Amino acid sequence: MSGVTVRRIAVFGAGGRAGRWAVAEAARRGHEVTAVVRSPAKYPELTADGVTVVAGDVTDRASVTALTAGHDAVISAAGSYDVPADEFFPAAARSLAAGLADSGVRRLVAVGIGTALEAAPGVPLHDTEGFPPEHRGFSIGHAAELTVWQQAPEALDWVVLAPPPTFLDADGERTGRYRTGGTGLLELPADAPLFRYADLAVALVDEAEAPRHHRALVAVAHG
Repeated sequence: MSGVTVRRIAVFGAGGRAGRWAVAEAARRGHEVTAVVRSPAKYPELTADGVTVVAGDVTDRASVTALTAGHDAVISAAGSYDVPADEFFPAAARSLAAGLADSGVRRLVAVGIGTALEAAPGVPLHDTEGFPPEHRGFSIGHAAELTVWQQAPEALDWVVLAPPPTFLDADGERTGRYRTGGTGLLELPADAPLFRYADLAVALVDEAEAPRHHRALVAVAHG
């Protein structure tokens, strides 16, 4: 992606909390944004200058190919509560990998899950003692997308940004500050405020514009 000028960004899962902030952040910077949702009529608030809201299915290769053609980068914040996580996330990852190969888009920036970050070397948080069993399946299913992308051809320059394994602040305004790490949990002060979706969006669009991490899971948290 070195030397590539990013003008057009497609955002899958644009109707969700992370997706909405990513759309707003990309539009704020003057990008042409394709906001992909299942039912555009449900999201009139996404409409803004530079934003085109379209219907699409992140788990359908043909849909991904058609909607990303002519774009410079893709952000995926897609999720589903209607399909089991161990089915949805790998299916979406396979579709994105294949569809982006078809459309010629190399850069993919995805929202990860903090519980898949390592609490100790080689040990994701969801495999630690005491982790709530009711949440483990979702975390493992979400993390399964990593395996798909790790096996994708080198031409796919992907990165997964995983925020802290807590609720995020959905309403807090953008500060523009964040820090990144590796595959392990970032240490946070006990009194640290919730990480903001608005600042996660800054990190997502930064990675779409000027990639710093490549084919990796990366922790992201407060600056």
